[in-house]
Amino acid sequence: MSDGARQPGGWAGGRGRGWAGSRFGSPAGRREERVITQATAPPAPAAPPGTPASAAPAPAETAAAPAAGVRAAAERAGVIAAEWAPTAGRVLLGLVLAWFGYHELLLPGEWTGYVPVINETSNLAIVAVLVHGWVLLVLAVALVAGIAPRVSAAIASVLLLEIVISLSVSGLSDTSMRDVGVLGLAICLTGARNQRLILRG
Repeated sequence: MSDGARQPGGWAGGRGRGWAGSRFGSPAGRREERVITQATAPPAPAAPPGTPASAAPAPAETAAAPAAGVRAAAERAGVIAAEWAPTAGRVLLGLVLAWFGYHELLLPGEWTGYVPVINETSNLAIVAVLVHGWVLLVLAVALVAGIAPRVSAAIASVLLLEIVISLSVSGLSDTSMRDVGVLGLAICLTGARNQRLILRG
């Protein structure tokens, strides 16, 4: 018997019953090794039922999807605000002017103290308040209805500037600072070209 035939089946024996020789050294042993490796690997994340394997989203794409949706919603909201903000400001300014105009016509004697130069107890002051009230009402209707909105906003700016100046003569107050904000809104509407809900430009 040759030396190769008498070789014991040790650890690295080529044809013996050792680990490398008989199990994983043969084709059947290599197949068994692949089966063991696949069995111990961590499972891949499962796709939703009915989804093809090629269409399953990657983890990075799944995490980026909510951020992209929020960004798209914010852009749509910005577009809507840019289109409708001048219209909302115009209507609100018209409501403010209508409120003051109505009360000036209803109780003109309570507003004569705001008339500059003229004595507040005179009939001329009451007439001035009534005229001012009618002008405010006409401007309010024009602004709310969208009739020449830029021209109406410009006239309202002049009236509000006159009110702010007359109130500031005696010092700044809460009322005068409020009118400064309304004046700023009227000035902004004077330059607003693209407005919705307009009957006549």
